Amino acid sequence: MKRNDKGLTYAAAGVDIAAANRAVELMRQAVRRTFRPGVLTDIGGFGGLFALDTEKYREPVLVSGTDGVGTKLRVAFMADRHDTVGIDLVAMCVNDILVHGAEPLFFLDYLAVGRLEPEKVAAIIEGVSWGCRKAGCALIGGETAEMPGFYAPDEYDLAGFVVGVVERSRVISGADIRAGDLLIGCASAGLHSNGYSLARKVLFDVANYEIDNYLPSLGRTVGEELLVPTRIYVRPVLSVLKRFKVRGMAHITGGGLLENIPRILPRGVAVRLRRGTWPVPGIFSLIQELGGVEESEMYRTFNMGIGFVLVVPPAEADQVIAALREHREPAFLIGEVVRGQNEVQLA
Repeated sequence: MKRNDKGLTYAAAGVDIAAANRAVELMRQAVRRTFRPGVLTDIGGFGGLFALDTEKYREPVLVSGTDGVGTKLRVAFMADRHDTVGIDLVAMCVNDILVHGAEPLFFLDYLAVGRLEPEKVAAIIEGVSWGCRKAGCALIGGETAEMPGFYAPDEYDLAGFVVGVVERSRVISGADIRAGDLLIGCASAGLHSNGYSLARKVLFDVANYEIDNYLPSLGRTVGEELLVPTRIYVRPVLSVLKRFKVRGMAHITGGGLLENIPRILPRGVAVRLRRGTWPVPGIFSLIQELGGVEESEMYRTFNMGIGFVLVVPPAEADQVIAALREHREPAFLIGEVVRGQNEVQLA
């Protein structure tokens, strides 16, 4: 065995601490731009401190959530574009806790890479920063782990964690939903961050598209379409909650419309969705046609153009839609609550 007279180093083993320090410096300003009242620490500490506003909330309930981006990351690798998946990461987390009426307070990210490239890390975190600013929460902590031999050199994984707050008396659970209530759907931007294993199978394996193939029906390349970020619904929905009675909400993620809406329904009711009452982005019909995917599978896998659902009393539906549109949030009356057994019916 040959001896190394100089001795091995962490860098020789594949972990570059100097590159990690440079990445922190490149992301420092992006992180600071997310800070909001309550943040007590700067980037680089061992923990992030946040002071809860106890004057604003008399009985504060903390709501937490965690999620990732899934195999959408594979598309980012193929396109070598990394400035949008951080937005997806934030969106998947903050939209989830929004379902309970929670205002997102602070966010933390976990980024594991095969080889740390400071500029790539900075691009990823810039996306996280943009998402946090859009949601109104502070990015107060995170971890970047270089893991050679575990991830391929050009690959990485992302996870996110959010904490929000809601007044105890205003927690939304769906328990008050009743037959006759109406469903309002907020438009998605496309696939968002779900169903990518099926989408990639159809587009790349069945249709044999390349990442930079132009799709005339969509007016953009495959990569551009698949990397459109998930919409963040926080500000318009929180505004609605201050003015109107909302009995339940659902974030349409993995499982699509058919699996996510029943999660908030009390016993004895179901939902009837009326197809044709909202525009369905072209990417969904393209996947369905190219892959021969059955309609029920489409609705069980994808959001089909609706990223977030609100259940409201009939008397307030038109006003809620108008309020969402005032915030430039396309919204549509998409169905109603009926008597039934915790299911979604397509009409």
